[in-house]
Amino acid sequence: MFEDKKRFTILYWLVIGIVLFIFSYLFFKTMPYYGTFFSFLGKLLIPFVISALIAYLLHPLVDQLDSMNIHRGLAILLIYLIFFGGTGYLFYRGYPLIVHQLGDLNENLPEIIAMYENLIYQIYNYTSFLPEAVHDKIDELILSLETSLDQLISKLVAGFAKIIDMIIIITVIPVLVFYFLKDYTKIKTFFITFIPKKFRSDASNLLSEIDKGLGGYIRGQIIISLFVGLTSLIMFKLLNIKYALLLAIVMGVTNIIPYFGPIIGAIPAVTISYTTAGNKVFLVILALFVIQIIEGNLLSPYIMGKSVKIHPVAIIFVLLLGGQLFGVWGMILAVPVLTITKVITGQLIALHSYD
Repeated sequence: MFEDKKRFTILYWLVIGIVLFIFSYLFFKTMPYYGTFFSFLGKLLIPFVISALIAYLLHPLVDQLDSMNIHRGLAILLIYLIFFGGTGYLFYRGYPLIVHQLGDLNENLPEIIAMYENLIYQIYNYTSFLPEAVHDKIDELILSLETSLDQLISKLVAGFAKIIDMIIIITVIPVLVFYFLKDYTKIKTFFITFIPKKFRSDASNLLSEIDKGLGGYIRGQIIISLFVGLTSLIMFKLLNIKYALLLAIVMGVTNIIPYFGPIIGAIPAVTISYTTAGNKVFLVILALFVIQIIEGNLLSPYIMGKSVKIHPVAIIFVLLLGGQLFGVWGMILAVPVLTITKVITGQLIALHSYD
Protein backbone atom coordinates (compact mmCIF):
# COMPACT_ATOMS: atom_id res chain seq x y z
CA MET A 1 0.00 0.00 0.00
CA PHE A 2 2.77 2.37 0.99
CA GLU A 3 4.78 1.47 -2.13
CA ASP A 4 1.79 2.13 -4.39
CA LYS A 5 1.27 5.50 -2.74
CA LYS A 6 4.92 6.36 -3.19
CA ARG A 7 4.84 5.40 -6.88
CA PHE A 8 1.71 7.49 -7.39
CA THR A 9 3.38 10.47 -5.69
CA ILE A 10 6.47 10.21 -7.90
CA LEU A 11 4.31 9.83 -11.02
CA TYR A 12 2.19 12.81 -9.97
CA TRP A 13 5.14 15.14 -9.55
CA LEU A 14 6.75 13.82 -12.72
CA VAL A 15 3.62 14.81 -14.66
CA ILE A 16 3.60 18.20 -12.95
CA GLY A 17 7.25 18.69 -13.93
CA ILE A 18 6.57 17.76 -17.57
CA VAL A 19 3.60 20.15 -17.72
CA LEU A 20 5.68 22.98 -16.23
CA PHE A 21 8.48 22.27 -18.69
CA ILE A 22 6.09 22.34 -21.68
CA PHE A 23 4.56 25.57 -20.39
CA SER A 24 8.00 27.17 -19.98
CA TYR A 25 9.03 26.05 -23.46
CA LEU A 26 5.87 27.47 -25.07
CA PHE A 27 6.29 30.64 -23.03
CA PHE A 28 9.78 31.28 -24.42
CA LYS A 29 8.78 30.31 -27.97
CA THR A 30 5.83 32.75 -27.99
CA MET A 31 7.83 35.54 -26.35
CA PRO A 32 8.29 37.50 -29.63
CA TYR A 33 4.58 38.25 -29.60
CA TYR A 34 4.84 40.17 -26.35
CA GLY A 35 8.60 40.79 -26.44
CA THR A 36 8.36 44.59 -26.21
CA PHE A 37 6.76 44.49 -22.78
CA PHE A 38 9.23 41.93 -21.43
CA SER A 39 12.10 43.86 -22.98
CA PHE A 40 11.06 46.93 -21.01
CA LEU A 41 10.53 44.86 -17.87
CA GLY A 42 13.89 43.14 -18.34
CA LYS A 43 15.80 46.43 -18.69
CA LEU A 44 14.05 47.70 -15.57
CA LEU A 45 14.80 44.62 -13.45
CA ILE A 46 18.31 43.77 -14.71
CA PRO A 47 20.12 45.97 -12.12
CA PHE A 48 18.06 44.44 -9.31
CA VAL A 49 18.61 40.86 -10.48
CA ILE A 50 22.38 41.33 -10.93
CA SER A 51 22.66 43.13 -7.58
CA ALA A 52 20.63 40.45 -5.78
CA LEU A 53 22.86 37.72 -7.26
CA ILE A 54 26.07 39.54 -6.23
CA ALA A 55 24.69 40.13 -2.72
CA TYR A 56 23.67 36.47 -2.48
CA LEU A 57 27.19 35.36 -3.42
CA LEU A 58 28.93 37.82 -1.07
CA HIS A 59 26.63 37.40 1.93
CA PRO A 60 28.36 34.23 3.31
CA LEU A 61 31.66 36.16 3.42
CA VAL A 62 29.96 38.89 5.45
CA ASP A 63 28.55 36.26 7.82
CA GLN A 64 32.01 34.69 8.13
CA LEU A 65 33.60 38.00 9.12
CA ASP A 66 30.69 38.70 11.47
CA SER A 67 31.30 35.35 13.21
CA MET A 68 34.92 36.47 13.76
CA ASN A 69 33.64 39.35 15.94
CA ILE A 70 34.12 41.94 13.21
CA HIS A 71 31.33 44.52 13.27
CA ARG A 72 28.77 43.64 10.62
CA GLY A 73 28.79 47.14 9.12
CA LEU A 74 32.58 47.06 8.85
CA ALA A 75 32.46 43.54 7.37
CA ILE A 76 29.98 44.68 4.71
CA LEU A 77 32.09 47.73 3.88
CA LEU A 78 35.28 45.63 3.68
CA ILE A 79 33.79 42.96 1.37
CA TYR A 80 32.06 45.66 -0.65
CA LEU A 81 35.25 47.65 -1.22
CA ILE A 82 37.34 44.56 -2.05
CA PHE A 83 34.80 43.23 -4.56
CA PHE A 84 33.95 46.45 -6.36
CA GLY A 85 37.46 47.85 -6.02
CA GLY A 86 38.91 44.70 -7.61
CA THR A 87 36.20 44.58 -10.27
CA GLY A 88 36.68 48.26 -11.09
CA TYR A 89 40.45 47.87 -11.36
CA LEU A 90 40.16 44.83 -13.65
CA PHE A 91 37.62 46.66 -15.81
CA TYR A 92 39.89 49.73 -15.98
CA ARG A 93 42.89 47.66 -17.05
CA GLY A 94 41.11 45.08 -19.19
CA TYR A 95 38.44 47.07 -21.05
CA PRO A 96 40.81 48.92 -23.46
CA LEU A 97 42.70 45.68 -24.19
CA ILE A 98 39.49 43.74 -24.90
CA VAL A 99 38.19 46.43 -27.25
CA HIS A 100 41.56 46.61 -29.03
CA GLN A 101 41.85 42.82 -29.39
CA LEU A 102 38.25 42.52 -30.63
CA GLY A 103 38.85 45.22 -33.23
CA ASP A 104 42.11 43.64 -34.33
CA LEU A 105 40.48 40.21 -34.56
CA ASN A 106 37.63 41.68 -36.58
CA GLU A 107 40.10 43.20 -39.06
CA ASN A 108 42.16 40.01 -39.36
CA LEU A 109 39.19 37.66 -39.54
CA PRO A 110 39.17 37.45 -43.40
CA GLU A 111 42.86 36.48 -43.35
CA ILE A 112 42.23 33.84 -40.70
CA ILE A 113 39.30 32.43 -42.66
CA ALA A 114 41.44 32.41 -45.83
CA MET A 115 44.08 30.33 -44.08
CA TYR A 116 41.46 27.82 -43.08
CA GLU A 117 40.06 27.74 -46.58
CA ASN A 118 43.54 26.82 -47.82
CA LEU A 119 43.66 24.09 -45.21
CA ILE A 120 40.26 22.78 -46.33
CA TYR A 121 41.37 22.80 -49.98
CA GLN A 122 44.41 20.76 -48.99
CA ILE A 123 42.09 18.32 -47.29
CA TYR A 124 40.13 18.17 -50.56
CA ASN A 125 43.18 16.61 -52.21
CA TYR A 126 43.14 13.83 -49.62
CA THR A 127 39.35 13.41 -49.81
CA SER A 128 38.88 13.59 -53.59
CA PHE A 129 37.26 10.16 -53.49
CA LEU A 130 34.29 11.61 -51.56
CA PRO A 131 31.10 12.60 -53.44
CA GLU A 132 30.89 16.19 -54.69
CA ALA A 133 27.86 16.73 -52.45
CA VAL A 134 30.11 16.32 -49.39
CA HIS A 135 32.47 19.02 -50.69
CA ASP A 136 29.51 21.32 -51.36
CA LYS A 137 28.38 20.89 -47.75
CA ILE A 138 31.88 21.76 -46.54
CA ASP A 139 31.83 24.93 -48.66
CA GLU A 140 28.46 25.88 -47.19
CA LEU A 141 29.80 25.25 -43.68
CA ILE A 142 32.84 27.48 -44.26
CA LEU A 143 30.70 30.29 -45.67
CA SER A 144 28.23 30.00 -42.81
CA LEU A 145 31.03 29.97 -40.24
CA GLU A 146 32.68 33.03 -41.78
CA THR A 147 29.41 34.98 -41.82
CA SER A 148 28.50 33.98 -38.26
CA LEU A 149 31.93 34.87 -36.83
CA ASP A 150 31.98 38.20 -38.66
CA GLN A 151 28.54 39.12 -37.32
CA LEU A 152 29.38 37.95 -33.80
CA ILE A 153 32.62 39.91 -33.55
CA SER A 154 31.03 43.02 -35.08
CA LYS A 155 28.26 42.86 -32.48
CA LEU A 156 30.79 42.43 -29.66
CA VAL A 157 32.82 45.40 -30.89
CA ALA A 158 29.69 47.52 -31.15
CA GLY A 159 28.54 46.37 -27.71
CA PHE A 160 31.83 47.27 -26.03
CA ALA A 161 31.99 50.55 -27.92
CA LYS A 162 28.52 51.49 -26.62
CA ILE A 163 29.32 50.64 -23.01
CA ILE A 164 28.43 54.23 -22.09
CA ASP A 165 24.79 53.24 -22.62
CA MET A 166 25.13 50.94 -19.60
CA ILE A 167 26.49 53.65 -17.34
CA ILE A 168 23.27 53.90 -15.34
CA ILE A 169 23.24 50.17 -14.60
CA ILE A 170 26.94 50.17 -13.74
CA THR A 171 26.36 53.08 -11.36
CA VAL A 172 23.22 51.69 -9.73
CA ILE A 173 24.45 48.13 -9.08
CA PRO A 174 27.04 48.98 -6.38
CA VAL A 175 24.45 51.04 -4.49
CA LEU A 176 21.86 48.26 -4.66
CA VAL A 177 24.40 45.61 -3.59
CA PHE A 178 25.35 47.66 -0.52
CA TYR A 179 21.75 47.97 0.64
CA PHE A 180 20.99 44.32 -0.17
CA LEU A 181 23.95 43.24 1.98
CA LYS A 182 23.08 45.70 4.73
CA ASP A 183 19.40 44.67 4.93
CA TYR A 184 19.79 41.04 3.84
CA THR A 185 17.93 39.65 6.87
CA LYS A 186 15.20 42.28 6.68
CA ILE A 187 14.61 41.55 2.98
CA LYS A 188 14.33 37.81 3.69
CA THR A 189 11.87 38.50 6.51
CA PHE A 190 9.84 40.79 4.25
CA PHE A 191 9.39 38.13 1.58
CA ILE A 192 8.63 35.43 4.17
CA THR A 193 5.63 37.49 5.34
CA PHE A 194 3.95 36.71 2.00
CA ILE A 195 3.99 32.99 2.87
CA PRO A 196 1.12 31.71 5.05
CA LYS A 197 2.28 30.98 8.60
CA LYS A 198 1.59 27.25 8.45
CA PHE A 199 3.92 26.91 5.44
CA ARG A 200 6.74 29.17 6.65
CA SER A 201 8.71 26.45 8.41
CA ASP A 202 8.58 24.16 5.38
CA ALA A 203 9.43 27.05 3.03
CA SER A 204 12.39 28.01 5.23
CA ASN A 205 13.71 24.43 5.15
CA LEU A 206 13.21 24.29 1.38
CA LEU A 207 15.13 27.54 0.81
CA SER A 208 17.88 26.33 3.14
CA GLU A 209 18.27 23.09 1.14
CA ILE A 210 18.31 24.99 -2.17
CA ASP A 211 20.94 27.36 -0.79
CA LYS A 212 23.17 24.47 0.30
CA GLY A 213 23.20 22.94 -3.17
CA LEU A 214 22.78 25.91 -5.48
CA GLY A 215 24.86 28.44 -3.53
CA GLY A 216 27.81 26.08 -3.24
CA TYR A 217 27.58 25.17 -6.91
CA ILE A 218 27.47 28.77 -8.18
CA ARG A 219 30.27 30.00 -5.93
CA GLY A 220 32.39 26.96 -6.75
CA GLN A 221 31.89 27.37 -10.50
CA ILE A 222 32.85 31.06 -10.32
CA ILE A 223 36.06 30.30 -8.40
CA ILE A 224 37.01 27.48 -10.79
CA SER A 225 36.22 29.62 -13.85
CA LEU A 226 38.40 32.42 -12.48
CA PHE A 227 41.23 29.92 -12.00
CA VAL A 228 40.85 28.58 -15.55
CA GLY A 229 40.70 32.09 -17.02
CA LEU A 230 43.73 33.33 -15.07
CA THR A 231 45.93 30.29 -15.73
CA SER A 232 44.93 30.34 -19.41
CA LEU A 233 45.92 34.00 -19.62
CA ILE A 234 49.32 33.23 -18.06
CA MET A 235 49.88 30.31 -20.45
CA PHE A 236 48.87 32.33 -23.51
CA LYS A 237 51.14 35.20 -22.44
CA LEU A 238 54.09 32.86 -21.88
CA LEU A 239 53.53 31.31 -25.30
CA ASN A 240 53.06 34.78 -26.82
CA ILE A 241 49.68 33.91 -28.36
CA LYS A 242 47.73 36.77 -29.97
CA TYR A 243 44.45 37.86 -28.33
CA ALA A 244 45.58 36.23 -25.06
CA LEU A 245 43.19 38.21 -22.84
CA LEU A 246 40.21 37.65 -25.12
CA LEU A 247 40.86 33.90 -25.38
CA ALA A 248 41.40 33.61 -21.61
CA ILE A 249 38.04 35.30 -20.95
CA VAL A 250 36.36 32.87 -23.35
CA MET A 251 38.02 29.95 -21.54
CA GLY A 252 36.88 31.21 -18.14
CA VAL A 253 33.30 32.02 -19.16
CA THR A 254 32.67 28.79 -21.06
CA ASN A 255 34.09 26.76 -18.17
CA ILE A 256 30.88 27.59 -16.30
CA ILE A 257 29.23 24.93 -18.49
CA PRO A 258 30.07 21.50 -17.02
CA TYR A 259 31.74 18.88 -19.25
CA PHE A 260 31.20 20.71 -22.55
CA GLY A 261 32.45 24.17 -21.51
CA PRO A 262 36.19 23.39 -21.62
CA ILE A 263 35.81 21.93 -25.13
CA ILE A 264 33.80 24.93 -26.35
CA GLY A 265 36.35 27.34 -24.88
CA ALA A 266 39.34 25.45 -26.28
CA ILE A 267 38.12 25.63 -29.89
CA PRO A 268 38.77 29.41 -30.36
CA ALA A 269 42.11 29.14 -28.53
CA VAL A 270 43.35 26.28 -30.72
CA THR A 271 41.97 27.94 -33.87
CA ILE A 272 43.63 31.31 -33.22
CA SER A 273 46.94 29.75 -32.15
CA TYR A 274 46.99 27.59 -35.29
CA THR A 275 46.43 30.54 -37.62
CA THR A 276 48.68 33.06 -35.84
CA ALA A 277 51.38 30.78 -34.40
CA GLY A 278 51.02 27.38 -36.05
CA ASN A 279 54.23 26.02 -34.57
CA LYS A 280 52.87 26.57 -31.03
CA VAL A 281 49.45 24.95 -31.44
CA PHE A 282 50.56 21.68 -29.81
CA LEU A 283 51.95 23.61 -26.83
CA VAL A 284 48.61 25.42 -26.50
CA ILE A 285 46.70 22.11 -26.62
CA LEU A 286 49.07 20.64 -24.01
CA ALA A 287 48.68 23.70 -21.75
CA LEU A 288 44.87 23.56 -21.96
CA PHE A 289 44.98 19.83 -21.27
CA VAL A 290 47.10 20.35 -18.12
CA ILE A 291 44.78 23.14 -16.89
CA GLN A 292 41.74 20.87 -17.29
CA ILE A 293 43.49 18.01 -15.47
CA ILE A 294 44.23 20.31 -12.52
CA GLU A 295 40.69 21.72 -12.58
CA GLY A 296 38.94 18.37 -12.95
CA ASN A 297 41.01 16.28 -10.53
CA LEU A 298 42.09 18.76 -7.87
CA LEU A 299 40.02 21.94 -7.80
CA SER A 300 36.52 20.69 -8.63
CA PRO A 301 36.46 17.87 -6.05
CA TYR A 302 37.92 20.17 -3.36
CA ILE A 303 35.93 23.36 -4.04
CA MET A 304 32.67 21.88 -5.31
CA GLY A 305 32.62 18.89 -2.99
CA LYS A 306 29.19 17.32 -3.22
CA SER A 307 27.18 20.53 -3.55
CA VAL A 308 25.30 19.03 -6.51
CA LYS A 309 24.44 15.41 -5.71
CA ILE A 310 23.20 14.55 -9.19
CA HIS A 311 24.38 11.72 -11.40
CA PRO A 312 26.65 12.86 -14.28
CA VAL A 313 24.34 11.20 -16.83
CA ALA A 314 21.44 13.38 -15.66
CA ILE A 315 23.65 16.49 -15.83
CA ILE A 316 24.79 15.69 -19.37
CA PHE A 317 21.16 15.09 -20.41
CA VAL A 318 19.92 18.46 -19.10
CA LEU A 319 22.94 20.20 -20.64
CA LEU A 320 22.09 18.79 -24.06
CA LEU A 321 18.40 19.56 -23.55
CA GLY A 322 19.11 23.12 -22.43
CA GLY A 323 21.47 23.66 -25.35
CA GLN A 324 18.90 22.42 -27.85
CA LEU A 325 16.09 24.58 -26.43
CA PHE A 326 17.82 27.80 -25.38
CA GLY A 327 21.38 27.69 -26.73
CA VAL A 328 24.35 28.66 -24.54
CA TRP A 329 22.14 30.23 -21.85
CA GLY A 330 20.24 26.96 -21.64
CA MET A 331 23.47 25.06 -20.98
CA ILE A 332 24.60 27.58 -18.34
CA LEU A 333 21.29 27.49 -16.46
CA ALA A 334 20.59 23.76 -16.92
CA VAL A 335 22.36 22.49 -13.80
CA PRO A 336 21.06 25.24 -11.44
CA VAL A 337 17.50 24.63 -12.65
CA LEU A 338 17.94 20.87 -12.26
CA THR A 339 19.32 21.37 -8.75
CA ILE A 340 16.37 23.52 -7.69
CA THR A 341 13.90 21.08 -9.27
CA LYS A 342 15.54 18.13 -7.50
CA VAL A 343 15.43 19.83 -4.10
CA ILE A 344 11.81 20.99 -4.51
CA THR A 345 10.67 17.55 -5.72
CA GLY A 346 12.50 15.80 -2.87
CA GLN A 347 10.99 18.12 -0.25
CA LEU A 348 7.47 17.77 -1.66
CA ILE A 349 7.71 13.97 -1.80
CA ALA A 350 9.04 13.90 1.77
CA LEU A 351 6.19 16.13 2.99
CA HIS A 352 3.58 14.07 1.15
CA SER A 353 4.98 10.81 2.50
CA TYR A 354 5.01 12.28 6.02
CA ASP A 355 1.37 13.31 5.71
